[in-house]
Amino acid sequence: MRHIYLVTHPEAQHHVDGLVGGWHDSELTARGRLQAERIADVLASRIESEPVEVYSSDLKRASAAAERIARRFSVEVRTDARLRERSNGEADGRPQAWLNERRIPLPEYGDRLGHHDGPAGAETRMELVERLYPALDDIVKQPVSNQVVVSHGSASSYLIAAWIGMPMMSTDRVFFPLTSGGITTLVRNDSHFSHQVVSLNDTRHLQDLPEEPRAVSVG
Repeated sequence: MRHIYLVTHPEAQHHVDGLVGGWHDSELTARGRLQAERIADVLASRIESEPVEVYSSDLKRASAAAERIARRFSVEVRTDARLRERSNGEADGRPQAWLNERRIPLPEYGDRLGHHDGPAGAETRMELVERLYPALDDIVKQPVSNQVVVSHGSASSYLIAAWIGMPMMSTDRVFFPLTSGGITTLVRNDSHFSHQVVSLNDTRHLQDLPEEPRAVSVG
């Protein structure tokens, strides 16, 4: 059976500062680094000495967490820019309030995947899906039965959709509520070849960490 542990990167500095994430390359906070160690603890207890591969978005907040995980297994991180969060174009790295004032709301009907939010250079959701689906497909093609994928909130939601075989054009309404530091466990059952989501956004390993006040931001 194949296990994919999909990790949403832990707390990053842009979360604390109330800045838009996207492709803004913020670092993990001290608390985020501690969360990454907790995630590594959980994965080490589950995977133990079995072979494992670790994949990550190439943005620092994801790859730094992936490095801490990979060290537990004495493996290298395989970074892939296709696993990045959706780009918000010129809004990335700006205050979240700046984006909120300019964002064109997503329509309830119509071309939701092709909808442009407003900021110059921003990706559409279709562009995000079109790079995430092949990225996951390339990961799944590898023969290793345990894989860790460290990505971002919105991106990880679409990676789950890809895992369960949802057609790209049907992802216009998909959303899985994933939070920083959460672990989602995906399993391929070899008896009937189903792709399962056996746990979604598990954050029990973070429960005794004190919460720190922070502004609301994305990515």
